[in-house]
Amino acid sequence: MIRFENVHKSFGSRAILKGVDLEIPSHQTTVVFGVSGGGKSTIIKHIVGLLQPDSGSIYVDGIKVNGADEATLLHVRKKVGFLFQSGALFDSMNVRDNVAFPIMEHQRLSTSEVDRMVDEKLSMVGLDPKIVRDLFPDELSGGMRKRAGLARTLALEPEVILYDEPTSGLDPVTSDLITQMIRRLQEKLGVTSILISHDIKESFKAGDHFAMLFDGRIIAMGDRHFFETTDHPVISQFINARSVGPISFE
Repeated sequence: MIRFENVHKSFGSRAILKGVDLEIPSHQTTVVFGVSGGGKSTIIKHIVGLLQPDSGSIYVDGIKVNGADEATLLHVRKKVGFLFQSGALFDSMNVRDNVAFPIMEHQRLSTSEVDRMVDEKLSMVGLDPKIVRDLFPDELSGGMRKRAGLARTLALEPEVILYDEPTSGLDPVTSDLITQMIRRLQEKLGVTSILISHDIKESFKAGDHFAMLFDGRIIAMGDRHFFETTDHPVISQFINARSVGPISFE
């Protein structure tokens, strides 16, 4: 569904991606692990053209994203839902209007049909529409904001969902609820999901496939068993929460 080929990206003198090769299978959840600030968010922002690589190629469903014109990017973006760390809700809008926003931007529907779709998406992420519909983002807990943000992400029924640190800043109980919701949505909708995280415990519960980003490269891909049993020094240090030191690629 998604493919990176030798992707490089620098910000000023700092090289973030140094030749990323990555294949994301369809209809499953792939987790990209890595240390904070290591380039995980940079990877997923390339998928929807929010960033352009310095070199290399990115394909989404066979379409080359980098260098694409605005019409092509719009076509790709309609396939992709993006859940930002904060939920990225509009503070001036209540929950109903936040979830309705992409629907009204891209479809011409009656108010009653929009309301029906909003309530459907809120229910899908475990929020009671009658309770939360008229609330504003600052009236929601952190977990509720994440779920409302996901309801908005689901509004246009994307084929791909990108999760940017979905459990960041949440307590362990709420993190587990968000993880269960991600897993449940994956099984129900059959979408292609990419989850970036440094939360090992929750990621193992959410993912089908895993990739490790280190020093600007994907150094390994595999299933949970591989990551839990490998003797690769960087992966072993990361999984066991030890400091990840320099490694030579020579």
